Amino acid sequence: YDDISAGGGDNVRLYLGTQGVKSHMYGITKIVRVLRDSVDDIVAFTEAATEFEAYLYQAEGAAYQSIFVEFSSAKGTPAQFLATAKKDAIVMRKYMQEMADMLVD
Repeated sequence: YDDISAGGGDNVRLYLGTQGVKSHMYGITKIVRVLRDSVDDIVAFTEAATEFEAYLYQAEGAAYQSIFVEFSSAKGTPAQFLATAKKDAIVMRKYMQEMADMLVD
């Protein structure tokens, strides 16, 4: 993450797949919806997917704010917002792993 965030908020958003189409994460929310049909416990998978998406968009939002915080009335620094995005991305990955573990072979 440190290498990715060194490029700034747009680079983090690119990695998350919320900006541009080059990331392996691009379209991940659509893929997660399709994968719901491949699990035994759809309720647990849906709960994990909901949390995953929430943290994905929280990380994206913090990364986006890091771009403009210096020019707004918001308090904080780009580094603080990128640190928040990192925390959200770590939790997001936890839920991604939970979903992966639920997939049926």
